[in-house]
Amino acid sequence: MESNSDMKDVVNLLIEKKMTIATMESCTGGFVVSSITDIDGSSNVLKFSAVTYSNEYKIKMGVSKEVIDKYSVYSINVAREMAKKISDFANSDIGVGITGKINRVDENNLFGDNNKIFYAIYDKNNDIYYEYELIAIKDTRLNNKKYIMECISKSLFEILNNVCY
Repeated sequence: MESNSDMKDVVNLLIEKKMTIATMESCTGGFVVSSITDIDGSSNVLKFSAVTYSNEYKIKMGVSKEVIDKYSVYSINVAREMAKKISDFANSDIGVGITGKINRVDENNLFGDNNKIFYAIYDKNNDIYYEYELIAIKDTRLNNKKYIMECISKSLFEILNNVCY
């Protein structure tokens, strides 16, 4: 699969539906938003993106410290917060939050499962969260980012095909 083929369909659907998107990424380091900006017309739909590797910056972007402390920064709960807070911050229709550990132990955040990636997609107009969990593939960090991005683009495509406005 060409790495951006699915994201092109997502961007085209967002344009067609006159919707916008924003992302808050951690373990993917901006790979998802980079894939969006590789598509012609993305400037019509992308509102904002933040790469929040540290807990400090997740909190500065509005993620609850209490949620991080209770569930771990590596949890679907934090991915949900990331998706909603970035949607609120950017006033976008769709917010995407991604967190997780890709084949490594985080000495600053020992709590939370290794090799699990969590992402949430928030549909602001319908106040609905879509939640996903992946297991990191035993491969390079770059190939994991591609895998995560492909999963997210498929999820977004499915969600966007089913939303009505």
